[in-house]
Amino acid sequence: MESRQQRICLFGGTFDPIHLGHSHIAETAIRELELDQLIFLPCKQSPHKLEQQPTSGEDRIKMCQLATRDMTTVSVDDFDLTAPEPSYSWRTAEHMQTRYPDSRLFWLMGTDQWEALPRWNRYKYLGELVEFIVFTRGNNPEPRKGFRMHCIQGNHPASATEIRKSIRSGDFSTAQSWLHENVLSHIHTQQLYKK
Repeated sequence: MESRQQRICLFGGTFDPIHLGHSHIAETAIRELELDQLIFLPCKQSPHKLEQQPTSGEDRIKMCQLATRDMTTVSVDDFDLTAPEPSYSWRTAEHMQTRYPDSRLFWLMGTDQWEALPRWNRYKYLGELVEFIVFTRGNNPEPRKGFRMHCIQGNHPASATEIRKSIRSGDFSTAQSWLHENVLSHIHTQQLYKK
């Protein structure tokens, strides 16, 4: 009997900070696509958010590790933080394909990223390397010819922007609702997002 290919999903993002919405999306993808492994990949600098300087990669990796510690099929990888710039998604996928040669590779993203995909560097090549999992809160996005796309539905109110804003203003109620307690503790200890 032929063995099933390992299903490995890449989840890139700034994760500044990682919140319960990210965990919810990851868990939904793992369950619905029967993934064997999901890899969080904090990026050095999102090419779509150049005006925003993220928190140090070291802190974001640590927060990802703290948030996913109890998730058995999840790991955190610093490839995008340590690879030579610019960090393009196709380079990450290419690297992961080399690392996991006999696997089915997936790329997890939101509807907004799926719609912006044609602006990504070598996006058609990326589409040859991975199958896309698109997390949507409403109607399924339009399929794209030549791309393999799976939709998962869900809703979570968490927003990294709102978390940072509330911490800056001294109000921790939003952060407490939307962050893993160990992540919140790290933010307090390191005095992140204060200024």
